[in-house]
Amino acid sequence: MKYKFILLLAVIFILSCKEKTVEENDPVPKIEVLDAEMTTIVDTSMKIEILADGFTWSEGPLWLPSENKVLFSDVPENTIYSWDEKNGKKIYLKPSGYTISDTRGGKEGSNGLAINKENQLILCQHGNRSVAKMLSPLSNPKDSFLFLAEFYNGKKFSSPNDLYITTDGDIFFTDPPYGLPGMDNDSVKEIKFNGVYRLKSDGKILLLDSTLSKPNGIAFSIDERIMYVANSDPDSAIWKKYNLDENKKIVSDAIFANKTSLVANNKGLPDGMKMSKKGYLFATGPGGVLVFSPDGRHLGTFNSGVATANCAFDSDEKYLYMTAHKYLMRIKLL
Repeated sequence: MKYKFILLLAVIFILSCKEKTVEENDPVPKIEVLDAEMTTIVDTSMKIEILADGFTWSEGPLWLPSENKVLFSDVPENTIYSWDEKNGKKIYLKPSGYTISDTRGGKEGSNGLAINKENQLILCQHGNRSVAKMLSPLSNPKDSFLFLAEFYNGKKFSSPNDLYITTDGDIFFTDPPYGLPGMDNDSVKEIKFNGVYRLKSDGKILLLDSTLSKPNGIAFSIDERIMYVANSDPDSAIWKKYNLDENKKIVSDAIFANKTSLVANNKGLPDGMKMSKKGYLFATGPGGVLVFSPDGRHLGTFNSGVATANCAFDSDEKYLYMTAHKYLMRIKLL
């Protein structure tokens, strides 16, 4: 009888770790519909799930098809977590982005995450102030990195934030000051502007835009002829759209969307984003995850109730995962 009771307690403990229950202070996420087209993307009766909590600032979600799990950064805690249906949340990699003793920056960890064509993890590292590659396989993560991008014209990056890897292996990334304790006014900031860059497969780094005040999330259209960059500035909460030629050079740019008017009454700013296979842009911003049509219409918002940093699809785009302040959330899509 004693052993049956112990077994019962063990089962209860496992189930409690696997399933997140809504607590009194948890936000109440909701779906906001602004255009009827939104109902072709999500069943509006679906609930936004809170999968896990307890993070300081969750960021950079990435779906791992080979592992059938989602990875995401807890930036201030220098940690990458994983979440899957069987195991719930687990520490995947620690430290994740501050691994060197460097007095020229902060001690925050990884932010944006991506997988290259060799199935290796590529990280934007705040503390190391670099774009780096994890040297161990995805199934056996270790804090050993090769730094791919540390300097531009001999000056140290501020804190690479988010990235996109094109089909031919080029890495496009943003470099705002958020990893520096003093941000733009930090004495160790070496590059005076906040830039958008392209790291070519030959190792050459090109500056694409130095005019955005706080470049943050970055995404590409399915054909990789359009680049989108979010500007996380409360006074200029915009998304820029850049048209690229066949060599990925910018030929024109324009404001894709401007939601500065939403900042005062909603939590969050333009941050991470993902493009769906159908051409919809899922962009975190004031209110949660804003869904835009290809022509820039704001169709609706997955309102998380808290400031939302980034999002990611699973392989089939059945679910959208959202990193929202101290939470990991998801919504089932149509």
